[in-house]
Amino acid sequence: MKSYRKEIFFNVPDRRAFVNITAQVKAALLESGVREGLVLVNAMHITASVFINDDEPGLQQDYDEWLEWLAPREPLAQYRHNCGYRHNVGEGNADAHMKRQVMGREVVIAITDGHLDFGAWEQIMYGEFDGRRKKRVLIKIIGE
Repeated sequence: MKSYRKEIFFNVPDRRAFVNITAQVKAALLESGVREGLVLVNAMHITASVFINDDEPGLQQDYDEWLEWLAPREPLAQYRHNCGYRHNVGEGNADAHMKRQVMGREVVIAITDGHLDFGAWEQIMYGEFDGRRKKRVLIKIIGE
């Protein structure tokens, strides 16, 4: 059995964004030489997410608005995690942790005949909820 590991890095200029990373995962799969197996793709930061869905701008805007409704950024004092933020102690990003929890940490995709085994319209998306700093995503591929 083969095992392949690759990290991809992001520094999203906005606080929140959605980035299609399907092409990077496909490139890693090609590099790995695995024809049958599984690929794990996960955000290696607690305020970012990896999920599978359609890469459609309207849906992304709907997600952004829905997540902000579920876990609004402000007021910062509504979250214990942000306590001390006014005194430069807290990070002020509690909402980003909660948004990540809703959207998920990782995805696992079957590899069949050297291709990602997707359904219609499925794409691998990176969700950033506390950007403007360097973060990474792990791609781990196992199989034959």
